[in-house]
Amino acid sequence: MLEITGLGKTYEGRGGVEALRKIDFQVADGDLVCVVGPSGCGKTTLLKCVAGLLSPTAGEVRVAGRRVTGPPPGMAVVFQEYGRSLFPWMTVRKNVELPLREKKVPAPRRRELVEGALSAVGLADAAAAHPWQLSGGMQQRVAIARAIAYEPQVLLMDEPFAAVDAQTRAELEDLLLTLWRRLGVTTLLVTHDIDEAVYLGRRVVVLSSAPTVVQEDLAVDLPADRDQITTRSAPRFAELRAHVYAQIRHAKGRTAGDLTAGETAPARQAPSPAPRDLSRETDGRTR
Repeated sequence: MLEITGLGKTYEGRGGVEALRKIDFQVADGDLVCVVGPSGCGKTTLLKCVAGLLSPTAGEVRVAGRRVTGPPPGMAVVFQEYGRSLFPWMTVRKNVELPLREKKVPAPRRRELVEGALSAVGLADAAAAHPWQLSGGMQQRVAIARAIAYEPQVLLMDEPFAAVDAQTRAELEDLLLTLWRRLGVTTLLVTHDIDEAVYLGRRVVVLSSAPTVVQEDLAVDLPADRDQITTRSAPRFAELRAHVYAQIRHAKGRTAGDLTAGETAPARQAPSPAPRDLSRETDGRTR
């Protein structure tokens, strides 16, 4: 469903900064893949290129076999900053409905899709409210509802839960898994949180430091049915988390010039404490 081949991006206007050197990986139809890497490695740049919001300087992205030259019609994006992606003067219903109007979906079908999406994220009773009347977690649910109402082939998520508190984050992670199982939409999620990547992903793509290549494409061999308590306390979860963390620590000490595309760094034991980035979860806000 999603093919990324030889993708490179250099910001010419920033002194020729090479953000992405050569990114190669695929996402099968109906798969859920998470992308992690060192801070500043170009995760968001990669997602913007995939979404057609940035033009790559090398390589290409294809969705269902078609080259991406602009925002593809079959793709939806959920951003980290839900407050900026929702229109405060519109009700929840109108926010979810907006892209369907642009898509020229007939009114009866629009109502059906909006009601179904809001029900799926547990906000059926909040349709007449405005975003500013909702909590941060509820606002992000609205953003997710808008994305799934669009009926995308591919769903892109850019650190979608980073701006909420830890408890809400766990609830939204489980909501995403529930929706993914129900809808089967191909999903690519970028996150800075290693625990989240291992918990959600069927694969974890680990990026090197900039200029960026794929350092490892790791299959997550956890049971398909996952929950916050059983899965996160499993020995295999700890092993996978430690392996990914070791890869990222290794990447911080090397540049893409030291790595060939697809080369895997040796796994090392992750130090204690657990690698979750708590600095970004203070009082439910992102620093």
